[in-house]
Amino acid sequence: MGGVRTALYNYLYAKQRGGDFILRIEDTDSNRFVPGAEQYIIEALNWCGIIPDEGVDAAGRVVETPSERHPHAPYRQSQRRGIYRKYAEQLVASGDAYYAFDSPEALEKARSDAEAAGGTFTYNRQTRKSMRNSLTLPREEVERLLAETSHWTIRFKMPEDTVVCMDDMIRGHVEVNTDTLDDKVLWKRADELPTYHLANIVDDHLMEITEVIRGEEWLPSLPLHHLLYKAFGWEDTMPRFAHLPLLLKPVGNGKLSKRDGDKMGFPVFPLQWTGAGGEVSRGYREDGYFPEAFVNMLAMLGWNPGTEQELFSMEELVSSFSLSKVSKSGAKFNPEKARWFNKEYLRMKSDGQIADLFMPVLEGHGISAQREYVRDVVSFTKERATFVKDFWDIASSLFVAPEDFGKFDIKAGTAFSQPSSGRPADPRAKVYDDSLTAPFLAKDVDKFWKPEVVPLVEKVGEFVGAYQGDMAPEAFGAALEGFIKDNSWPMGKVMNATRLALTGAASGLGIADIIVRIGKAETERRISYAVQRL
Repeated sequence: MGGVRTALYNYLYAKQRGGDFILRIEDTDSNRFVPGAEQYIIEALNWCGIIPDEGVDAAGRVVETPSERHPHAPYRQSQRRGIYRKYAEQLVASGDAYYAFDSPEALEKARSDAEAAGGTFTYNRQTRKSMRNSLTLPREEVERLLAETSHWTIRFKMPEDTVVCMDDMIRGHVEVNTDTLDDKVLWKRADELPTYHLANIVDDHLMEITEVIRGEEWLPSLPLHHLLYKAFGWEDTMPRFAHLPLLLKPVGNGKLSKRDGDKMGFPVFPLQWTGAGGEVSRGYREDGYFPEAFVNMLAMLGWNPGTEQELFSMEELVSSFSLSKVSKSGAKFNPEKARWFNKEYLRMKSDGQIADLFMPVLEGHGISAQREYVRDVVSFTKERATFVKDFWDIASSLFVAPEDFGKFDIKAGTAFSQPSSGRPADPRAKVYDDSLTAPFLAKDVDKFWKPEVVPLVEKVGEFVGAYQGDMAPEAFGAALEGFIKDNSWPMGKVMNATRLALTGAASGLGIADIIVRIGKAETERRISYAVQRL
């Protein structure tokens, strides 16, 4: 989620100013390489509608060769590895960097010695003088090691006691003394790849980047990046930086993590993700969220438009977005608010659009339904749903009878049909027990299906079969309530028991809404079955 939000804010900022949003794949850290991650990023951005102007083609592939539309290709840093050493060596030549030949064992010993003394080892202005590098070794030894060994790096030589003055587009003016900073590795001879610090500075310069909007975790690196631009002589073209606040846990303090989602039952990935070990993490797409709802929700995590408006199309976000209204403090994620956004976007869709989305869900349950009937069902149940898949839980009884999921007719025509062989998986089945009352909800049977009420439910069935009046839900509902009141029956008990007979549960849709849609004959049949079964 955090990565998508960062991409979204970059996209909105660029589009608002008529600029270009560039997707660059930063894959120079071989230790953190994850197979499939690159394609996942591209697919996730496409799902969200955050389409780069440079870096991918129409099919979502990273462009590898320069063209008129993609002048800065390739956009995968591992394919640009031949570029970076020249710039790293340039810094050594200017005295802004140096060669370091310290072995992993020597670095580990330095750390252990520092910890034994109650401190922490940092490769910086003080310790560099006692380490094995081109600042301490004879020139001849340096040349020999460069020629004969491959386990060396180029480190930035952090200037001593220098105040670095920076302006962040969100956090304002920032000053840092270089004595608090370490000598970061810029380039590694072992794999001939740069670290993030060198690669990003070089690529941002060559790709003519004007603004960099990234996560708060990169704020400590900002002084080094400023100093690198100065060392290269690129201060006049240095991009402006903005560091976004963290996404925080729904409860407590700390950065939002996958573990929070696993614990509280919500996704933290835009799409379902399968890790290297085979573990599967839920995705917003697979959980049934609309991409526009997901994007709208992300936009509001850390940004406030300054108005009461909460629902924004992508076009409205582009016109309204401003970094000046992005918070400096972390944004606490609320999973219920995410659901609220999806519910609102569901409501904004037409009944026809929702019907088209729900039809495949029905087909997944083995049901073929007429579109106009489905459209009618989603129309009057829409306020109850948050996701398209919810319509099955809400209104499955309008498509299939409780007892056998068999074929039956609606009114005069066949509104839907179900193969008689085999029962489709039903999410309601998890609450049915294995007793003789199944498939009726056992706790509702115990509570509402009383001997004194059963004859009354049968009378309701007879009333429905004989009814010749208006079958519009409102008119029929009034007639049914009048019939029960005229007989001085307990309204709640009769209605709950009737609903149980019709749907398998005592709570849910209105009795009139159910009867009008399944028809008189099916109503009588279901009541008869319930009386015999229970």
